[in-house]
Amino acid sequence: MIQTNMPDKKIHQGRNIKRFREMLGIKQEALAFELGEDWNQKKISVLEQKELIENDILDQVAKILKVPADAIKNFDEEQAINIISNNASFDNCQQPAFFNNQPTFNPLDKMVELYERMLEQQKEMIDRLEKLIREK
Repeated sequence: MIQTNMPDKKIHQGRNIKRFREMLGIKQEALAFELGEDWNQKKISVLEQKELIENDILDQVAKILKVPADAIKNFDEEQAINIISNNASFDNCQQPAFFNNQPTFNPLDKMVELYERMLEQQKEMIDRLEKLIREK
């Protein structure tokens, strides 16, 4: 029997940063640029390989990614998969409780919101890059 509650298991914070960064479509170079002049793509790559990350750096990255630092510190993919698989048993004919065929929001509106947010982030990045070019 597999034990799902493993207190010894460490959360790999660097891998979690990578997951969130990729989900948001942010490249390592962009994250490095946001962190400052001391950072580059290679340093971000090394950071994402670290199991534990210093709190001040973790807070900075979380702020840039616009996610709570606790999400990076505590996200465990294995537990998330276990929760989903335990709640999404399709063996019986009953529909799981988390499926709602009549959502309380318009999915199209959510897509538009996401698209607008992505455009805004892209515009901010272009503005920063133009500023950087002007300074050089």
